Amino acid sequence: MPRRYDPERRQRIVDAAIRVVGKKGLAGLSHRSVAAEADVPLGSTTYHFKTLDELMVAALRQTNEGFAKALAESGLPQSTESDLAADLAHALGTWLGGDRTGVELEYELYLAALRRPALRPVAAEWTEETAERLSHRTDPVTARALLALMDGICLQVLLTGAEYDEEYAREMLRRVLEG
Repeated sequence: MPRRYDPERRQRIVDAAIRVVGKKGLAGLSHRSVAAEADVPLGSTTYHFKTLDELMVAALRQTNEGFAKALAESGLPQSTESDLAADLAHALGTWLGGDRTGVELEYELYLAALRRPALRPVAAEWTEETAERLSHRTDPVTARALLALMDGICLQVLLTGAEYDEEYAREMLRRVLEG
């Protein structure tokens, strides 16, 4: 029987992995669960991703686009005339106010790098790229401090279920910017 041409299969597998983690958490991620979710043979998942770490790297790369997209859509870092603290606080609010499951998933995969060394370079890439974007508006050290603060605020909101307080975020970001 000839092999069916399916150029989108790899992407469908990554999308399925993201859905599995979104529904069941990282503990529910397996080649088998992803194959079932993607409606592909088990061999397809292991063909495209030899290990679960490889699959998680692909999923993390794709989910990392969430906050980067929110920053890009906010006009950062191009606008040098605007209030950076207000712009960042607003972008954070837009991101957190969107698809909450997507934000939780992004952090779950991001934090998985604590236990899975294969994910660390992808997490580091995201940090470096975002810090580079912010460095167009401030110095590199301050850019990293802003990222750390935004991560902390996001984690507090996600873990406590509290509402995002844009005014608080803007004030804290402003304090970091003012040194």
